[in-house]
Amino acid sequence: MLAFLNFYYMFAYISGRSLFDKPLTASEEKYYIEEYEKGSAEAKNILIEKNLRLVAHIAKKYSSTGCDNEDLISIGTIGLIKAVSSYKSDKNVKLGTYASKCIDNEILMYLRAGKKYSSDLYLQEPIGNDSEGNEIAMVDVISSKQDDIDEMIYKKQQIELLFEKLENELDEREKDILIMRYGLFNTDELTQIEIAEKMGISRSYVSRIEKKAVEKLRKYF
Repeated sequence: MLAFLNFYYMFAYISGRSLFDKPLTASEEKYYIEEYEKGSAEAKNILIEKNLRLVAHIAKKYSSTGCDNEDLISIGTIGLIKAVSSYKSDKNVKLGTYASKCIDNEILMYLRAGKKYSSDLYLQEPIGNDSEGNEIAMVDVISSKQDDIDEMIYKKQQIELLFEKLENELDEREKDILIMRYGLFNTDELTQIEIAEKMGISRSYVSRIEKKAVEKLRKYF
C-alpha cells in the first residue's frame, strides 16, 4: 500500500526532489495560488512542494501511535495534495491552515481504518467520553464512518485508474522504470542509480524517462 501511495504522490509531485524546501513568502504564495487558479500545473506542484515541511510537522504528532513515520508522511502528503487541489483564494482561511486540517484528517482517517480491536465491541457498549464527559457508544459514531468508507473507495478507484494507465499508456521502458523506481507489484524499490546500472544507461537518462512517464499519467488526473 505504501508503494501505491508514494507512486500516487510522485505523479502529482514531480517538479523537484527536495522534500523540505524553504517555504514560500506570503507574496510568493499569493502569486502561485493565482497562477494555479488560472490553470498552471507547475504552480500547483510548487504549492505542494513548498508545503511538504507541514506534512512532516503534522506527522510527528502521531509518532506515538506506533505507525511507521514514512507511512504517516505518505498519507499526509495525500492530504496536502487534496488541500492544494481544492483550495480557493476566496476562502476566508490561509492555505497553510486549510492544508493542516486536510493533512490531519487524512492521517486520522488512515489510523482509524487500520485500528485493530482486541475484543468484540457491541453497538451499545461505551467506548469513551465526549468533551462534556458523556459516555459515547459505538452506535453513536458509526454514522461518521460512512465518509471514511466513501473516501477509501474513491482512493481505491484512483489507484486502479493509475495502474490501468500505467499499463496502457506507457512504453515498456517507461513502465519498467516506474515499476523499479517505486517498488510496484511487490518488487524492490530501486534508486535511479541502481536502475541505471541495471539497464546500462545513465542516471540522468533514467530521471528524464521517469519524469516523462509521470507527465503522461498526470493528464488523466
